[in-house]
Amino acid sequence: MFYSNPADAGIDADALQTLAGTYGERATKLPPIAMVIAAYNEEGAVGPVVEKLPKTVCGLAAEVIVVADGCVDATAKEADAAGAVVCDVPVNRGQGAALRLGYRIAREGGAEYIITTDADGQYNPLEIESLLAPVIEGKADFVTGSRRTGSEETKDPVRRAGVRFFASLVSLLTGQRISDTTFGLRAMRAEVTGAVQLEQPQYQASELLIGVITHGYRVLEVPATIHKRTVGESKKGQNPLYSLHIPGVNNLFYGARFTRVVLGTWWRERRRRS
Repeated sequence: MFYSNPADAGIDADALQTLAGTYGERATKLPPIAMVIAAYNEEGAVGPVVEKLPKTVCGLAAEVIVVADGCVDATAKEADAAGAVVCDVPVNRGQGAALRLGYRIAREGGAEYIITTDADGQYNPLEIESLLAPVIEGKADFVTGSRRTGSEETKDPVRRAGVRFFASLVSLLTGQRISDTTFGLRAMRAEVTGAVQLEQPQYQASELLIGVITHGYRVLEVPATIHKRTVGESKKGQNPLYSLHIPGVNNLFYGARFTRVVLGTWWRERRRRS
């Protein structure tokens, strides 16, 4: 596994050792499907999310893996009580780093398929089967939901414009039409996550998507739904002025950082192919 920050290797190793000691074979001998959730201070939200996730998908058994990313609340305890395998990392590194660790737990535990969803309850668990089915049937290696072909409850014009802008940018750079680059509900063959380079601590959705496309994996979008968050607040676009909630500032920070990740990943992958 590639680590751009050497310290991450040690953090992951310690977390994996603690995980194995806590859960034993339940964490090291997983069923065919692993549902991976990265969570940061999602007390009150993560428990209901875990409880609503299906125990089987497309006839295959599933296990929920929650990576608690340096949480200072009861996220880890709540997720465990709800029935998840919880990897409690003491350092907050970002959603990308948490998902990367979750992918590794899934692969090394023997899962054949990985599903990702968020800890905030914005995605519909009933739509998971429609995402995984094309992967199991051999029609795709990676399937992502799309709010643009499905539905979304948010009326934020800035966010909607951002979704369209980044979809157009990634489509232009990769040559594959994508309508939604940031949707968190996804399904994939587990081996895909080990083949692509994942180094971004945040905004890994675009890094993973671009990496998958440029490695030649078959990518498919299906209509899906994103609901409004009902518990807690979004962690996206956090910055030194985040707590002031100045209109437009958080979206500006988020957009600038996301653009940097998109362009940086595309350039890295272009050089790799050359």
